[in-house]
Amino acid sequence: MVEEFPFEISPMFEGERIRKDGLHVELAGPKSKGFELVQAAKMSEVEDGKVTLIGPDISEMEEGKTYPYAMIYYIAGEHVERDVESIVERRNHDFQNYIHGYMHLNQRYDIWIRIGKEAISKGLSSLEQIAQATMMLFKNELPFIERIEAVYITDIAEIEKRMEEAKKTYNLRDARTRDLHEEDVDTFYGCTLCQSFAPTNVCVITPDRVSLCGAINWFDGRAAAMTDPEGPQFAIKKGEVLDPVGGEYSGVNELAAKLSGGAYNRIKLHSFFEYPHTSCGCFEVVGFFMPEVDGIGWVDRDFNGTAPNGLPFSTMAGQTGGGKQVVGFLGIGINYFRSPKFIQADGGWNRTVWMPKVLKDRVSGSIPQEIIDAIATEEDATNIGKLKAFLVEHKHPVVARLQNKKEVVTSKEVVAETAQAQAQDVLHLSDGTGGGLKIVLSNAKITIDKIIVKRK
Repeated sequence: MVEEFPFEISPMFEGERIRKDGLHVELAGPKSKGFELVQAAKMSEVEDGKVTLIGPDISEMEEGKTYPYAMIYYIAGEHVERDVESIVERRNHDFQNYIHGYMHLNQRYDIWIRIGKEAISKGLSSLEQIAQATMMLFKNELPFIERIEAVYITDIAEIEKRMEEAKKTYNLRDARTRDLHEEDVDTFYGCTLCQSFAPTNVCVITPDRVSLCGAINWFDGRAAAMTDPEGPQFAIKKGEVLDPVGGEYSGVNELAAKLSGGAYNRIKLHSFFEYPHTSCGCFEVVGFFMPEVDGIGWVDRDFNGTAPNGLPFSTMAGQTGGGKQVVGFLGIGINYFRSPKFIQADGGWNRTVWMPKVLKDRVSGSIPQEIIDAIATEEDATNIGKLKAFLVEHKHPVVARLQNKKEVVTSKEVVAETAQAQAQDVLHLSDGTGGGLKIVLSNAKITIDKIIVKRK
């Protein structure tokens, strides 16, 4: 019963944000480590309702601090099988956000939780209370779960020990769709789990495009739609193929128009620039276009530095997310890098010019050998000038693209631009008559939503 808990539980609290001034403690997130995992088990292996806590509890945590956090659920039932693990796991995000004063973001090993001061003042004192409420919601909303047991961990050594096994499980799930493609099926799947934070976002999941959060592949979507027909994952009839390269389908367009409230009516699943897929906020990686080199960079949540465009992941994620269709920025799940259709409408890997080294190493097996050494990392380039020099030296395909556009890149230009990039940022505005003005911005990072220029 809800009355057993010192907090309210309702879907109305989805989308609740806990800001720093209302924060009691932070769990996992960018300053620590954590993960969430659901594993199917036999009925005899699961003690229904049991919660095991390893590490300090909420009552032992210091206000304002950040702690590691892992949540493992063991589920059992006549209709519980491996195929439903990931879709049950993703619903942890859904159900935990029903809890007033508790904010859950992201998925897998990117989870980020905040507990608010108000919840503490009302009596929240233990993670066991959170676990019991979450397990109650799992069983109420997903009746095929007959038994569920939870292990919550806030001890960093125990989390690190279990993290590798969790990642092996994620990788095995991701590998299932490698030999299945969009042309092999007539149904895709959608997910609206993130609409509480991104109201116009509709995540489209195909054999060639994993969910933006990376947690749900095509098989997972199918299992979710079958086991929970009224849930946030659902079937999408593919319909007519309108653009086989860009990945545009009539069925996807029709559903996008309906579920976005008319905000957009076209999506090209494999295009970065023309009607790109919307980006929610739970995406694992954000892509960004750099017109100076006519190339695309990618940066993941774990990268703490700044990309060559001078921006960190957090800033670009803020510009990209919210369920918007943003030309020049794109959120994706990491497994999409392994797709043969990876942004194929815009050059795929031949348009990719920069990635953090850890991310590049992680997906290196999917990068064509002829291009892999020409993709820079933070060890090779930290600004646009250095990136351009690297691309020229390694004969990246974008250099030929620039030359074909009569924008020939020379080593002298690279040296000059590098010096200028290190000294200052310069913005030129012109009214098209040959005149104009120059604004010099020293050591500035500026976000602009709109510029309106009017002639007097």
